[in-house]
Amino acid sequence: MRILFLTHNHPALQAGGTEAFAHGLFRALRDDHGAEGLFLAGTTALLREKRPGTLLQAAGTAADEMLVSLDHFDRFYLSQGDVYGLAALAPLVERLAPDVVHLHHPLLWGMEGIDWLRRAAPRAAMVATLHDYFALCPREGQLLTTEGRLCRVPAPDACRRCFPDRPGSDFTLRDLGIRSAFTAFDALLAPSEFLRGRFAAAGWDAARIGVLRNAVAASAPAPHRMAPDGRRDRFAVFGNVNRFKGTLVAMRASARLSRDGVAHGLAIHGGTAWQDDAFLDEFTTALAAAPEAGHHGAYQPDEVAARIAGADWVVVPSIWWENAPLVVLEAFRHRRPVICGGIGGMAEAVRDGVDGLHAPVGDPAGLAAVMRHAAEAPGLWDRLVAGIRPPPDFTAAAAEHLALYRSLIPERRSRRAVRHRAAAHPV
Repeated sequence: MRILFLTHNHPALQAGGTEAFAHGLFRALRDDHGAEGLFLAGTTALLREKRPGTLLQAAGTAADEMLVSLDHFDRFYLSQGDVYGLAALAPLVERLAPDVVHLHHPLLWGMEGIDWLRRAAPRAAMVATLHDYFALCPREGQLLTTEGRLCRVPAPDACRRCFPDRPGSDFTLRDLGIRSAFTAFDALLAPSEFLRGRFAAAGWDAARIGVLRNAVAASAPAPHRMAPDGRRDRFAVFGNVNRFKGTLVAMRASARLSRDGVAHGLAIHGGTAWQDDAFLDEFTTALAAAPEAGHHGAYQPDEVAARIAGADWVVVPSIWWENAPLVVLEAFRHRRPVICGGIGGMAEAVRDGVDGLHAPVGDPAGLAAVMRHAAEAPGLWDRLVAGIRPPPDFTAAAAEHLALYRSLIPERRSRRAVRHRAAAHPV
């Protein structure tokens, strides 16, 4: 089988969850199931300078992974203005002649990229994974208002409160353009039932959206740390440091525990790239006010085991719905219970009282209370560790995706043959 994968970035340049999953899935399809193909990762000059004379660059040493310079992108409309650049890639796709095209994010590729793919690979089954809410929410797909309130269903009037300088017609045009473009796909996938439900609530056809869970690389669990006194009071946060991920909430919870004399430690693992000065000032202030918290900076995927070895608990303090956060799967891979908000994809992934604990969202005092309970409740940590189920690995995820691809290819070719016959014999 020949496959073409497209993402909005490459994990070697920016280690986001979507990029990491798409890349791991592509390699598993190639290495474990014999698929051939190409992994195209969009990029901009912020991460990799465009080289003269070409849109394409090597992503590393792998011959089947390439970067595509896609700078002319409108983040509101999810629109790629460089349609000539996209067209220049058509011969590459035509030579590959993929059986399956799988888009893992519309960022950078845009709605024009979807149309280009359908034209460049007319015989291919087309699949898109809805890894987040970008197709629904023009505010970076967060489904959060400017005041930080959770948004359940985007609507023009509500969106205008976040974008008061835009007329209501802009939101209607955005929605219509995205929905129209996504009709090109033969299958839409969601990594969680919750995300599928958000799209259904926004008027998308839920029958077209299947659920295939995310996965993480198979690896030996990091050993649990020695705790001679039986106290499990070491907490860790993993992932990009930003406001949406709730890093400030976690540090303020730690500061509250310190003021209350509760022994604990909080390790913050993640980089602060692309954050504005206002957030960085808040981050520095919050860190200084939390004596038991420490920031350990960005990390590579192969460093997770070493970093998680010092933690008893993984905290996911996100203040938005999330979808299917990979950090939860990483924590479970290393047999660490998770403390997270009791909403959205987090609550779906973490069973309260079974393999983790739910905490109030965006509430430092509420999170501190749950962390204190986690550290002090006798036998709680052992019981939750025993309840952890191993997460799926990429080999299993690749097998599920391959079965889907195989079911779509004959269907796609049959529909195309019917269209050709209809065109040849018009009524």
